Amino acid sequence: MARVKNNWWNRNKFNISGLVLLLSCYFFYQSINPVFPDMWEAKQVAGFEVSPMPYNLDPPYLHDGVYTKDFFLMFNKGQVKDIRQAYLNIGDEPLPLDELQAEGHGILHGSQHGQEVHAIAPKSFKPEHKLWLTIQNWKGDEFLTSWDLQDH
Repeated sequence: MARVKNNWWNRNKFNISGLVLLLSCYFFYQSINPVFPDMWEAKQVAGFEVSPMPYNLDPPYLHDGVYTKDFFLMFNKGQVKDIRQAYLNIGDEPLPLDELQAEGHGILHGSQHGQEVHAIAPKSFKPEHKLWLTIQNWKGDEFLTSWDLQDH
């Protein structure tokens, strides 16, 4: 029978294994119970009622060379299938649809239950900045709405 040396590792490896198991349970619990900021007020635009919600309260981050902020949009009224394309950006004014299409950033994607977007954003927010939603339907009509960032 081999003798086990009485060192720190051999005395504590059982306790460390238990700690690793407990920590994994804690992180699993956190992942199934996320905490999100509140939904913003709903706005009417082109037969839709839209409510945005940021995924977190962090500043914009660099994604593929463009500063973005992640949002979730709930379409409370209207059918998502009636939208040809929709974009979200943050700034003084909405970006033109031609510019949004060329870059491919800020486009909404998801299902009828909710849309996600990496909204195009400046590196830092100013009080006059707004969150702009641009929607184009299948007829080619464009619709705009906005939310004030300073209210949230």
